[in-house]
Amino acid sequence: MCEYCGCQALGAIDELTQEHERVVTLISHVRDAHGGGNVARMAEFAREIAALLGPHTQVEEHGLFPALAADFPEQMAELQDEHRRIDAVLAEADGPFLGDPTWPRRLIETLDLLRHHILKEQDGVFPAALAYLTTEQWEVVEAVRARTGTRLSSP
Repeated sequence: MCEYCGCQALGAIDELTQEHERVVTLISHVRDAHGGGNVARMAEFAREIAALLGPHTQVEEHGLFPALAADFPEQMAELQDEHRRIDAVLAEADGPFLGDPTWPRRLIETLDLLRHHILKEQDGVFPAALAYLTTEQWEVVEAVRARTGTRLSSP
């Protein structure tokens, strides 16, 4: 992942970046399972991704994105829309969709979107946050993280 702007020196961004890295690893596991035709494993990894993204998305949507929305309204709205689209397909890993022969392909397409989404955050949102957020806005981001009850340990 990106390391050019120094934004990972901030704990909040470092945690979000670590979560992105874990998601990218899980995406590779989904692709491997897809290549082997193992829909059950695809669903298992999709549920892991969804569990990781739940708190992650809260931090972004209730911390980072509102702080950047005044300067980048269209970009923040687009990212939130992508969150909804990604969440919807990942949620299908816990239901009757597993019997739907189109679900594996839809999951792979959604994970392609997720990978692109991660790059937009890493290369756009995080550096912008470093440049634009005030101390008070970073405190909000940290408060949202605390409310999620999740903290990553070092990888």
